[in-house]
Amino acid sequence: MNPVLRNILAVIAGIVIGSIVNMSIITVSESIIPLPEGVDNKTMEGIQKTMHLYEAKHYLFPFLAHAAGTFLGAVTTALIAVNHKKKLALVIGAFFLFGGIVMVCSLPSPMWFTFIDLVFAYIPMAYLALRLVCKKNKPSIKI
Repeated sequence: MNPVLRNILAVIAGIVIGSIVNMSIITVSESIIPLPEGVDNKTMEGIQKTMHLYEAKHYLFPFLAHAAGTFLGAVTTALIAVNHKKKLALVIGAFFLFGGIVMVCSLPSPMWFTFIDLVFAYIPMAYLALRLVCKKNKPSIKI
């Protein structure tokens, strides 16, 4: 397969896998940590109106979803890509960081969560993924 095409498919696969992981964790989170009473999470407007009811524990799973989605998306991309694995893994981190910024702008959250989420969930997780994959896949020279 053409390396450029494979790299493009690696990025698309990373975005898809990362998004699936992200949404799966968010979906499961309600059954583990129930939302505050009266929260309507079916619409953005409903969440915006009841955001003041959220406690710190309610932000744990969104952070985990963002971090795990970015990490697994970057791992997927780095494993599939032919070359430029590091750059492409960081592209995944930047993509999800952009999504996080859009979410913060459309759904305001406490400043502490915004800071922790934007600073620690995206680029550091993509970097961790590329360090893990690129270290593991280095060819060994046998003499």
